[in-house]
Amino acid sequence: MFEQFGFETTTPQQAAVWFALVVGVIFGILGQITKFCFRRSLIGEDRRAAKGVWLTALAFAVLGTQVAVAMGWISFAEHRFMVPDVPYLAIGIGGLLFGAGMVLTRGCISRLTILAGSGNLRAALVVVVFAVVAHATLKGVLAPMRVALGSVTLGLGDYVSLAALPGGVMLWGGLIVVAALAVALRSGNRWTHLAMAAMIGLLVPLAWVGTGFILFDAFDPIAMESLSFTSPSADALFWVVASSSIPAGFGVGLLGGVALGACASSLIFGGFGWQSFETPAQTGRYLTGAALMGVGGVLAGGCTLGAGLSGVPTLSLAAILAIVMIGVGVLAMHATLRATPAGS
Repeated sequence: MFEQFGFETTTPQQAAVWFALVVGVIFGILGQITKFCFRRSLIGEDRRAAKGVWLTALAFAVLGTQVAVAMGWISFAEHRFMVPDVPYLAIGIGGLLFGAGMVLTRGCISRLTILAGSGNLRAALVVVVFAVVAHATLKGVLAPMRVALGSVTLGLGDYVSLAALPGGVMLWGGLIVVAALAVALRSGNRWTHLAMAAMIGLLVPLAWVGTGFILFDAFDPIAMESLSFTSPSADALFWVVASSSIPAGFGVGLLGGVALGACASSLIFGGFGWQSFETPAQTGRYLTGAALMGVGGVLAGGCTLGAGLSGVPTLSLAAILAIVMIGVGVLAMHATLRATPAGS
């Protein structure tokens, strides 16, 4: 569809950067105001309210994504979420590592990017370390480990999606939407927060349609992408250090937009403040968590946004397995820390 716009000086990839920047700014603003966070929804002191926000976003992400598929705008038939041989071992281990890392850093990478934009230097360092380790797992010294774990697969054939199961999209997609909204409406959130959460969710199909339909150009194709932070973080890091030879892509625009949106929101509505580490032990804990998330996000095929908020709406079983294992990792690390005597 991109060629119909008649642009002569802008390529689909360049347009994708600006599109991602806008999507990122909106996510950064909404995420900063609602304190959007998967970890908080599981173990936070305000977990009930946080769960309502996260599940509202998921419900609208599922609804919007499946409407886009039904309209024929996008298709996930060739997407990595739908490979017939599911690398279950990598996804399982990666999910556990990512979830454990989230607890150590007190937030997933999307939440920490928002915090970094709000002046949190702990979060900023975690984002950088996460990107370095993720890139090392994708293409560096940790890549052989990724390849080895990824070679252990389970062949699901055509049954890689809930849509292929009896009942199809209407049953399984509908169940996810209804169950998520049922919990969200009992979460005690103000309707304004749930409305903003719904807007976060709708950014997912907006990004899928934007990159997979509106910016599609058969002569200059780009990847169909949505909200995700693992691969984009690695791409952004590589672009920062080699921008003269590596052009910016969707991920660079998305991360930059999130940080910019969070910064603007925190300055306007309150919440901006410089924060740093308090003790060497805290520094070590955050760096460990960042490394675990970097490895885990790559192995699991995405973070809480890439595999969760963006992946689950595709109805991919691999994405569902990833977010479930991330949740298990969060709960396991939280229980471990609570059972460990302070100072040991």
